[in-house]
Amino acid sequence: MSSIAVPGALAPRRAWLTDLPVLLVAVAWGASYLAAKDITTARTVIAVLVLRFALVLPVLAVMARRSLRALTAAQWRGAGLLGLILSGIFLLETYGVVHTSATNAGLIISLTMILTPLAEAAVTRTRPARAFLGAATLCVLGVVLLTQQGGFTRPALGDLLMLLAALARTVHVLVMSRAQALRGADALPVTTVQLGAALAVFAVLSAGADTTPWGAAGEFGAREWAGLLFLSAFCTLFAFFVQMWAVRRTSPSRVSLLLGTEPLWAAGAGILIGGERLGAAGLLGGALVLVGTAWGRRAAG
Repeated sequence: MSSIAVPGALAPRRAWLTDLPVLLVAVAWGASYLAAKDITTARTVIAVLVLRFALVLPVLAVMARRSLRALTAAQWRGAGLLGLILSGIFLLETYGVVHTSATNAGLIISLTMILTPLAEAAVTRTRPARAFLGAATLCVLGVVLLTQQGGFTRPALGDLLMLLAALARTVHVLVMSRAQALRGADALPVTTVQLGAALAVFAVLSAGADTTPWGAAGEFGAREWAGLLFLSAFCTLFAFFVQMWAVRRTSPSRVSLLLGTEPLWAAGAGILIGGERLGAAGLLGGALVLVGTAWGRRAAG
């Protein structure tokens, strides 16, 4: 995202009006794991991803039609590479949530907030602060408890896939922050190219999948269409535009802090709406993950 001048202290009323849409994005993202789990099966993952991106990409393409022409060849390649990574993230997340609980998915993916600073420290060969290492340790312990709440056994496939998704998100952030060609590029066309590249990957994969996008769409009822529109309209399109709007009116740190509440909403949706149960060990593990990520964000800042 291009550098944006951040205004000074906001009046309380204006700050609240800016914070609320960002918080709604965090709520939508938290609920997205349960929504994806509700409308997706192992055989329809790719079909659902094609439909989800196909619904939102034309809107972005129309909005970005002029700024897309301003991208250089290097920026197109950089955004395309990010789109390939993004496709891997969505595949891992969606297959992951099919094979684990929505609560586990939302809590495990929050490890990105810990993994990213650790990876950045490794790349720049700097030593993380002791407080941050303590927070990372707390998160690891939390994930162990979260995935072993039924006794110490092999973690579920979905838990491992969500952990890989958190690693993939970390790679995405690092590539985005270190890609020289993308510095100064407007967020709208870069995001449009990313989603277009990811959609192309899903479209190619769907050719050999068990269920085609059109076949899946034909089997959808009102509930499934509502879930798909929620994922496309709120969790993708609305979320992107709110982030662009909010970061121009408040600080990136404030936006990041509000979006960091996503795992809380994921756990809430899974337990209160999805009827999921964590058990004593799972509740303790989830609490450790939340405390560790919050502590790690402060220590890394």
